[in-house]
Amino acid sequence: MSWETGGTGREDEDLDAGRIPRPRAAVEEHALRAPAGGDGNGPDDGNGPGGGDGPGGGVLSHQVLTSLLGAWALSACSAEETAAVEEHLTECARCAEEALRLRDAVGLLHSGRSLDLDPMLRSRVLEGCLGRRPARIPVPSWAAPYDAETARLDALLRDFGDAEWHAPVRLRWYEDERSSQRRTTVAGVIRHLTAVDGLVSAALGLDDPLGSGVKPLSPTERTETYWAAAYQPPTRAVREPWRDQGHTLVRTVSFAGRGVGEISVPYGGFALPLRDALLERAFECWVHGGDIAKAVDYPYEPPSAPHLHRLIDLAARLLPATLAGRRRAGLAAPARELVTAGSPGRSLHLEVEGKGGGDWYIALDSPAAVGSPDHTVARVALDGVEFCRLVAGHVPPVEAAAGQEGDREAINDVLTAAASLSRL
Repeated sequence: MSWETGGTGREDEDLDAGRIPRPRAAVEEHALRAPAGGDGNGPDDGNGPGGGDGPGGGVLSHQVLTSLLGAWALSACSAEETAAVEEHLTECARCAEEALRLRDAVGLLHSGRSLDLDPMLRSRVLEGCLGRRPARIPVPSWAAPYDAETARLDALLRDFGDAEWHAPVRLRWYEDERSSQRRTTVAGVIRHLTAVDGLVSAALGLDDPLGSGVKPLSPTERTETYWAAAYQPPTRAVREPWRDQGHTLVRTVSFAGRGVGEISVPYGGFALPLRDALLERAFECWVHGGDIAKAVDYPYEPPSAPHLHRLIDLAARLLPATLAGRRRAGLAAPARELVTAGSPGRSLHLEVEGKGGGDWYIALDSPAAVGSPDHTVARVALDGVEFCRLVAGHVPPVEAAAGQEGDREAINDVLTAAASLSRL
């Protein structure tokens, strides 16, 4: 809309008056000013000598000052009105009490909280809706973290402009007994997630983003192949294929029914059952969501406590086999007390505190042994999010903020094995 002025006719003035409010004077002087001369008997035409220190030399009546309290609370009074109202509030307890209530109400209208939606709002709304009317075909509990984390990351990406999609992102992990990193962009991270999610798609017989007939590749090899196939730097166009792939995965496992969670998903040198593979994909989606948020200077919360607990549990369950693999490679201390499969053996008590926490007993000498409180030789205590940062390779084992006691060799082996779970 443009504002145009022209002419000085009365018709234009009437039209403007009906459309645009006239500026309000500090006070409606003919109605608000007290009688001139201070005797209270004669009318005031605005030209006589004023009494007191109100606007224009007049004193505002109690009724007028009361009517100004709402504007004063909104800081909409003129300087003269503000001074008059505040002087009146020191003398009139009733008006002072009303002014306090109005200011409190204005404070509610101008909350200092961020206008951004709570990232967990979607989960809470869905939980409330499903509590009233359960889904006819529910998402399996082991797929719910993946569903939630892909939705949260998608919500972060939704309003990104071109500059954000090309923002540099540093991916970090722990490899070859040291911290490693790789630089890419926000769009490059989404292509990485798409490529590795394709492992699950292929295991379910769905379309693989790398194409059909691709030999089994590790997640890193798949990512490098998918990145190399891009003829131009990836842009916002990567978001829709990634999100569609995630929707298809969740829908497929929901309709598949019982037994689908045991389908084997190959990861190159090892395999995971589908129920664990989707937890692993949820973990990586959260970690890389945090990497993206850091790159664009935006807050990103951890998963909900129940989902975070499942992710921590997956890492804890993978530790005995990871320890055994590192021992075969000469990277961990030799086994001390071999026991038959299913029997309790030497254990480390992993105590995860805070959100998503719990207690796990990690078998130290054989992946087939059972962790046991009665065979505990060491204890490690750390925060749930800090443990996940260790598993993601964002914290070197020697810097993990952990309370430790007991067998130092066992503690070092477990912390290093946790970090070695990470990869590109």
